[in-house]
Formats: sequence, C-alpha cells, structure tokens
Amino acid sequence: MHDAVAPKPPMDPETLDFLHAVLDAVRRGEAARLAPLLDKGLPPNLRDHKGDSLLMLAAYHGHFDTAEALLRHGADPELANDRGQTPLAGAAFKGDLRMARLLLDHGARVDGTGPDGRTPLMVAAMFNRLDILELLLARGADPAARDAAGMTAWEAALKMGAVEAAQRLGQTPSSQ
Repeated sequence: MHDAVAPKPPMDPETLDFLHAVLDAVRRGEAARLAPLLDKGLPPNLRDHKGDSLLMLAAYHGHFDTAEALLRHGADPELANDRGQTPLAGAAFKGDLRMARLLLDHGARVDGTGPDGRTPLMVAAMFNRLDILELLLARGADPAARDAAGMTAWEAALKMGAVEAAQRLGQTPSSQ
C-alpha cells in the first residue's frame, strides 16, 4: 500500500469564476464587497494558484481596509506563499508602514522567515525602507539574524546599495 494522493478534481466553471472574482476584489481593495462574503463563511485564508493568500494580496497591493477585514475574520498574518514570503515581508518590500503596523498588531512575527531565511527587516533594509526598518527594530527585530546565505540585514542593505539603511543598521548593536 502506498500513500499516493489522488489529484483534486478540477473546479467547475461557476466556482472558478467566483474564485477569480474574489481574488480580483481583493487586488482592487474592494473591502465592502469582500466583507459580506467573509461574513457568510468565505475562508479568509483562501489562496491563489501561486499560494498567495487573500491577506498577502491585500498587503502587497496596499489595501488597508481589505487587510483589516480579512484579519477581523481570522486571516493568518503568518501564512506564507509558495515562495515562502509573508504578508509582512510584502508590506516591507512595498514600504507600506501602515500595513506593516497592522500586520504586526495582528500577530505577524517580526522576525518571521521563509525557506531563504530572509526576515522582514532584511527586506526593508534591502529596499531602503527606513520607516519600516525603524518600526521593525522598535518591535524587536533582530538585526544580527542571518538568512540562509549567512547575510545580515546590514550586509543585505550594503549589497543592494541601500546606503541609508546600512548606515542605520551600522548603528545597531550586533548588526554586523
């Protein structure tokens, strides 16, 4: 006997259309359209074909009200996509301070990583997102953490030419 998993049957066209409509509503930030669906039981941790959760899409596209509605309905702020990226890392990449604060306030781990070991602080440092960097440090991010390649946030900032972030991290104990 083997533990082979049977392939999932394809979705019927109506369900697939509904899924695409939900994903599009999240990408456009249509919180008012999404909230009633969540109230009726739409899973808040629904994912697209790349593993991006509804919250990841809302965070990445900067839709605060949509992200807030998803979090109120139980969306997991730590749910990573197929590439191991979390909504907080997406907010750090985009430089969305308000979104980063919302995610942290709802349980996102300040030093959460994916398979590459890259923390949100490293992402903020790489892209010179100084306000995000300051928020993450204030919330306890570890500047000495190393990714899978052994690189710290300070080293990542230097490598990417993010001079201000590297300077700020150079002032942090244990950042090198």
